[in-house]
Amino acid sequence: MTTAELQQLLNAPEGTRLECKEARARFDFDELVRYCVALANEGGGTILLGVTDTRPRTVVGCQAFPEPGRTEAGIFERLGHRVSFEELTHGSQRVLAVNVPPRAAGAPWSDRGTYWMRAGDALQPMSDDTLRAIHDETARDVSADICRGAVLSDLAPASIVEFRRRWAARSSNERIATWSDEEVLRNAELISLGGVSFAALLLLGTPSALARVLPQAEIVFEYRSSEAAGPAQDRVEFREGFLGYHDRLWDRINQRNERQSYQDGFFRAEVPTFDEQSIREAILNAFCHRDYRLGASVFVRQFPRRLELVSPGGFPAGITPDNVLDQQNPRNRRLAEACARCGLIERAGQGMNVMFEQAIKQSKPLPDFRGTALHEVRLTLRGDVSNPAFLRFIERIGVETLSSFDTRDLLLLDSLQRGESAPESLRDRVPRLVDLGIVERIGGGRGTRYLLSRRYYSAIGERGTYTRRRGLDRGANKELLMKHLIDVGADGSPLSELQQVLPNLSKGQLRHLLVVLRDEGRARVHGVRRWARWRAVEA
Repeated sequence: MTTAELQQLLNAPEGTRLECKEARARFDFDELVRYCVALANEGGGTILLGVTDTRPRTVVGCQAFPEPGRTEAGIFERLGHRVSFEELTHGSQRVLAVNVPPRAAGAPWSDRGTYWMRAGDALQPMSDDTLRAIHDETARDVSADICRGAVLSDLAPASIVEFRRRWAARSSNERIATWSDEEVLRNAELISLGGVSFAALLLLGTPSALARVLPQAEIVFEYRSSEAAGPAQDRVEFREGFLGYHDRLWDRINQRNERQSYQDGFFRAEVPTFDEQSIREAILNAFCHRDYRLGASVFVRQFPRRLELVSPGGFPAGITPDNVLDQQNPRNRRLAEACARCGLIERAGQGMNVMFEQAIKQSKPLPDFRGTALHEVRLTLRGDVSNPAFLRFIERIGVETLSSFDTRDLLLLDSLQRGESAPESLRDRVPRLVDLGIVERIGGGRGTRYLLSRRYYSAIGERGTYTRRRGLDRGANKELLMKHLIDVGADGSPLSELQQVLPNLSKGQLRHLLVVLRDEGRARVHGVRRWARWRAVEA
């Protein structure tokens, strides 16, 4: 949040998107959790701690929750939902901003069995009518509807055989292999006495059936060797049940799948530009979660080093690019359930996690949703290996240890390898990675920093990078400060100027070094706050 955005919030009326609390010294954790629940149920928003709740608002400062990362982790453990904390400075006062995402459609948040909502300045349990309205708001599952005019012969026999084989293997249930076609479809809830569902047609339909009753259910593949306008060098339209063509679509992409090589000592390793698991998951997501009420097609556009997918219909209610890894709201539930039965979907809601994890493991840019709008989702997967050294770093962690990591562990490592600070939302993952010797903690208190460990930088031949990112040791930092103070002489130096001497240190770390120099009798400070000047003590 920028200073301008904070100022805009301070001037905004307190309502559905904002809650302000003074919280000068402390704030009750249970009450904070309840306000998070209430705000999520009302569409999400921001809780500002350290601000008066009446306009004109005044920033009074907040000392509550001195370790926001731990508080954030505690809320997630309690609610199973993520909120993010930001520590802001307004003047010289600390403000804590708690950013609460909106709930998913039809899925209200609760705390210990109570669904909270706000009523003026107070909190109260949600009324039965309000709760019922939320549960009823989930959009109708079009894939579960019966398609008028569709009959069993509109389903491809070979696709039904494949579905039965996959389902039996997936569930380790040999009886499924003995079921008739009709039993398989009925037990998978793809047909009923009313007829054939849209989910059955989308997954198993023949080309002629899809062309007749659901022509928009197609995926258009294009290959373009450059950004130049004009016809694509290769274009194929897939309009039949997904189970009948998904392998052919991947084969089309894989025909132009370059392999990028990198040197690791005496060995040369290769990484495919387009990771099969990620690409399949991206296509499956577009197939399962697009809006079939719209007449547009799904487009898969392949370029030499990136793949773009455009899927009709924006994100489902409650889903945004920021929470796509944590929130679930399947648009076509019956279709998604059928895909899970036959093993196309490994675990519900894990497809996006797979894409992020594979991108990090292969040192590629993270999936990008720029260009997404209300009427379509745009996803870009880039294939360039951006940092071969980090790729070698990941390999040296070891397969067994790496298999125990979740998406958030990898996102933390990715942030650190790019030279960024550890995001507050991922701080709860740090202790385990420190214990494993993969991450190091530098400094203490609010000025604590984290970086990838020395032994891994040594293993990949990047010791200089480690030294640069870790910064100078304490003794060298003190001597640099003293040299500057001696140079400026009687004019003294404000804290802002001293930060330019050691830009890698936080304000807290810098102040600590200055206090040490003062206690050693080598420096002194005159004045307070913005007028404070540090000077060297003459020998």
